[in-house]
Amino acid sequence: MDMIENMTYDSERALYNIRNTLVKNCRFAGPADGESVLKETRDIIIENCSFSLRYPIWHAEKYELRNSQLDEKTRASLWYSDDGMIENTDIRGVKALRECNNTVIRNCRIESVEFGWKTNNTKIYDSSITSEYIFLDAKNIEITNLDFKGKYSFQYVENLIIRDSVLDTKDAFWHAKNVTVTDSVIKGEYLAWFSEGLTLIRCRIIGTQPFCYCKDLKLIDCEMEKCDLSFEYSDVKADVKGSIDSVKNPKSGRITADSIGEIIYEDSIMESKAKIVTRSHDDK
Repeated sequence: MDMIENMTYDSERALYNIRNTLVKNCRFAGPADGESVLKETRDIIIENCSFSLRYPIWHAEKYELRNSQLDEKTRASLWYSDDGMIENTDIRGVKALRECNNTVIRNCRIESVEFGWKTNNTKIYDSSITSEYIFLDAKNIEITNLDFKGKYSFQYVENLIIRDSVLDTKDAFWHAKNVTVTDSVIKGEYLAWFSEGLTLIRCRIIGTQPFCYCKDLKLIDCEMEKCDLSFEYSDVKADVKGSIDSVKNPKSGRITADSIGEIIYEDSIMESKAKIVTRSHDDK
């Protein structure tokens, strides 16, 4: 493997099309403000580098990015790139990961609006992400131990698994399909509207008006806090520990909880066929 070490680059396409190369202790910044410094690379390792230029890693194949920093000037830093490993790296630029395949992210700290759009087969471990829109229209995602803060997260995703994570979000999982979340905290308003095949297991759910217009929704051993007007027009099987503030016009299925503050049947556009049960066996 060739090596490029202890260099500074700021020109356009500075290391374009390099192959089988270790890029170590390099700095990508300067007055020329060149774009696409590592475009169309193959089989490269980027280690202990700092980036402050736009579009640094595009159309890469088989790359590793380790122990590096990409600051807020690295707009759209990783696009159209496949088979990547990103470890121990700080990423700050907007639109950081888009239309990439087979990406593994470990122990990273990411702040990026519109992160992960239209990606496929992304795995995230032991990381923190702040993103207003994360993983829009993405497929095949596995997440373990993520601390997430954002707003409109995981919209239109397909095939998502989340474990042991904290999601401080807003309109999460809208129109999402085939999502399973286990042993996690999900805080957000209007959670998971129009989702299909969402399963939550041993999760703590916090926020108003969750789970409306859902198909094939399952809650298993979950807790619901400050959840009013829940399950409107949804097909749901829910087993909730503790109380639900209120349930409104569920479409079908069964909702079980220790107690329910209010059950609302009013102004419905359809007949509610759901069975609502408290653990005192009072059928509503």
